[in-house]
Amino acid sequence: MGNAVTIGIPVKDGSERDAGDKCAPAPRVIAVSSGKGGVGKTNCVINLAIAFARMDRKVLLLDADLGLGNVDVLLGLDSEYNIGHLLRGEKTIEEVMVKGPSDVMIIPASGGEQEFTRLAAHERHALSSHIEGLKASVDVMLIDTGSGISDNVLFFNMAAQEIIIVVSPDPASAADAYSLMAALLKKHGERRFKLLVNAVRSKKEGFAVYKRVLFGVERRLSPFRGLNVSIDYIGSVLRDDSVGKAAGQRKAVVDAFPGSKASRCYLEAARTLSEMPVSKDLKGGLQFLWRRMLSANCNS
Repeated sequence: MGNAVTIGIPVKDGSERDAGDKCAPAPRVIAVSSGKGGVGKTNCVINLAIAFARMDRKVLLLDADLGLGNVDVLLGLDSEYNIGHLLRGEKTIEEVMVKGPSDVMIIPASGGEQEFTRLAAHERHALSSHIEGLKASVDVMLIDTGSGISDNVLFFNMAAQEIIIVVSPDPASAADAYSLMAALLKKHGERRFKLLVNAVRSKKEGFAVYKRVLFGVERRLSPFRGLNVSIDYIGSVLRDDSVGKAAGQRKAVVDAFPGSKASRCYLEAARTLSEMPVSKDLKGGLQFLWRRMLSANCNS
């Protein structure tokens, strides 16, 4: 089982191209998930998005925690429309998107709308059509999925090239992360994951949590050992009172307290991630999220 703390050959985000493409790099599509709620996943997504933007990437953040998403709320944004309006065909994707810190473009979730907690096939198709028609060029697309192993969570994870799983030092967090990885492996054959450990007291503790997750995965997924499951460590975020203070201001910590311990951790994790090579294998029902957006870049 792959467990390297891999920092691959430095490349620009999305440097992998479709065969024969000679125009624009493919957008990098990254799903961020957690096995359980309460680990700070959405805060991680928001801060990683801004960190990428600070690296001169054009970033799109899709709040895919449908029914319970709150990216716009956490950032104090006035979002009149959301993904629900998009799926019902009432608004275009450009009308739904709102601009966040560092020019990160955000597609808000449909907070409180139970009808979207399990997307039907036609709704998935509608979402694919809307994103396929996105006019803006994108370097990095981050998908903030829900937590757990619901159909929506698995669907959005399989829509991405890369999957980051956020865990905390809480043993229950690791146990639920095993369940998420097992579900993605058993149902969809997904074998590559990345791990971000949140709210640790030290970098040493963060790496120890990573090693504990590796051990648990090897034990729980032993029937699949021959499939060469890999879990790359992209870093940890130190526990920091600045995170709570920033939330009180409805800001990301990298904006409100750029010199804080947590902010430095997010920037370091984004740099580590940007230096990892991107798989060019197509997968899942939303392959368009990077292949079709690449085509749009070529034609713009």
